[in-house]
Amino acid sequence: MSERPPLSARWMQVATTWLPFADAASAELPLSRLLRLALFQVSVGMAAGLLTGTLNRVMIVELSIPAGLVATIIAIPLLVAPLRALIGHKSDTHRSVLGWRRVPYIWFGTMMQFGGLSIMPFALLLLSGPDHVALGIAISALAFLLTGLGLHTTQTAGLALATDLATEDKRPRAVALLYVMLLAGTMLAALVIGSLLVDFSPTRLVQVIQGAAALTLVLNIVALWKQEPRGTLRTASDPDGPSFMTLWRAFVAEERTARLLAAIGIGAAAFAMQDALLEPYGGEILGLSVGSTTMLTGAWAGGALMGFCLAGRSLSHGGDPLRLAGVGLVAGITAFLLVLFAAPFASVLLLFAGAFAIGFGLGLFSVGTLTETMVRARGEGAGLALGAWGAVQASCAGVAIAIGGGLRDALSHTASSGGLSGALNTPAAGYAGVYIIEIVLLLAALVALGPLVARRRDIGGTQPIAGSFGLREFPT
Repeated sequence: MSERPPLSARWMQVATTWLPFADAASAELPLSRLLRLALFQVSVGMAAGLLTGTLNRVMIVELSIPAGLVATIIAIPLLVAPLRALIGHKSDTHRSVLGWRRVPYIWFGTMMQFGGLSIMPFALLLLSGPDHVALGIAISALAFLLTGLGLHTTQTAGLALATDLATEDKRPRAVALLYVMLLAGTMLAALVIGSLLVDFSPTRLVQVIQGAAALTLVLNIVALWKQEPRGTLRTASDPDGPSFMTLWRAFVAEERTARLLAAIGIGAAAFAMQDALLEPYGGEILGLSVGSTTMLTGAWAGGALMGFCLAGRSLSHGGDPLRLAGVGLVAGITAFLLVLFAAPFASVLLLFAGAFAIGFGLGLFSVGTLTETMVRARGEGAGLALGAWGAVQASCAGVAIAIGGGLRDALSHTASSGGLSGALNTPAAGYAGVYIIEIVLLLAALVALGPLVARRRDIGGTQPIAGSFGLREFPT
């Protein structure tokens, strides 16, 4: 009769089997240390949820600022996202007298994020008065810019630090855990901020933003404490390697790669055009409170988390990333139909279901297209592929947010003056027009992806993604 393993060994087996990402830990990076490092993702998710889930609704509905202007301000953090590639490269090659590479960038990113959130209440106070609107707009743009630069710098250097600390076999799972913590931080922040703003007042909003700024500083200091060893050796770059332009020309020369980047840009624009409008839509059309509309961000993050987990399971079992992205686009079409019909049916349930489905579709689409991009350029070209994916997605999303706000204003003004026919002259016309355009863009993205899937089927399918699924440096 064989001897049973000790109780501790059996509990370790249960933990690895059932606890999410328990296998991401290693002797060099225990789970407790990895979870502490992941706190910087919680602060990033909190800031992102505050910017796109609460302040946009307050500025549009409570402060009556044109949606086009608000959308332009909110798009500023996304437009600086392509700088992540440069930030990552600088943190790779940084020389510090204290022997750190990543810590200075995480610290300066934290201070920018803290500074942006700190001056944001003063911008809102200026916006609330009719005599200082122009100054308030300028300071708001500065606050959003600082916060966006800060969270992108912190996240890029923090993910790079995680890849430094984790062993090669554990690195994908460790960084996937950090991405899940980002979504968890977004959901948690939405729930907490929503409950704090149930009884909305300008003073309470200022207190919430100031609290978020202070909490950002605390979380990132705790996350960073004694994480990066001093005197980390830096890998020397190969002086004989191909130049950036050479790699870029080779990457975009193939027709399939150009079509894939076009699909990524169209899909990202389709999903992002409503980012500044969903909460105002719930507040203005369905009469939801500030706290209730903030919960929409939590529903969106929950959908994105489910999409990420489903994508991980599919890719780990040999799923086709292009088909996965296509499923995400179809889910997005369903999501915007739910949001569109929430107004005529006066259904809060449809609105929350639509917000959840938007996050779910975006999660599938983002993971599928990123995985396909990385498959196309391995080795020396992997970093370039990641940068191309992030630059195309963030730039198109930022431009789409600004355009969406302007379209909402134009259509709403036309409807209020009776310029549309019959039943279309309603307060919801501006929002409905944007959602319809997003559905058309999602259909266009499906058209762009179709030939890529058909060509892959003709050449014999796809090869499974080797190893456990995880994203090394998933940009947001």
